[in-house]
Amino acid sequence: MNDPNWQELLAEMQAGAQDVTHPFRYATLATLGLEQLPRLRTIVIREFDPEELRITFYTDSRSKKILHIKENNKVSLLCFHPGLMLQLRFEGLAVRERSEDVLAHYRDLVPEPTRIEYRSAQTPGSVIDGPERVEYLDRDDYFSVIHVLPFKIEYLRLNRPRHKRIRYSKRQDGWKGEFLVP
Repeated sequence: MNDPNWQELLAEMQAGAQDVTHPFRYATLATLGLEQLPRLRTIVIREFDPEELRITFYTDSRSKKILHIKENNKVSLLCFHPGLMLQLRFEGLAVRERSEDVLAHYRDLVPEPTRIEYRSAQTPGSVIDGPERVEYLDRDDYFSVIHVLPFKIEYLRLNRPRHKRIRYSKRQDGWKGEFLVP
């Protein structure tokens, strides 16, 4: 697609996945909880594939988000860049990576000091007496990779004198954009 807004969307998402200081490095992930209540949390975007528009993040396989995705894999992601006043909303399907070779590849990308976060003996969300009470395993880990495959993206640029809002929808013949009232 030769749309300059689409190209900006791709470039900013790619920058967020590669630059740890970019605002799009972090996104808000929304899942639907078991009580049919939306659950929000911040995730770190680890990879963005501009061809497939696949967004990748890591998590502990015992986390609630894994359970929510198993029950209903339709998710939303929100990214906001305060400097550009640009908001991107993604709606898509979350898919858990199952290939051991692919998981090993991603695990190798995680710095050794950070890998400990996937080896806690207690399940994420467990009540503890303090941060120093987290126990870690020496061996097994609960490292998991999730890919989000968008089917709808909303681009919102807050700008004076006119805001710009575009909805991009995935079709069989590619992505199609249409302007919306902001």
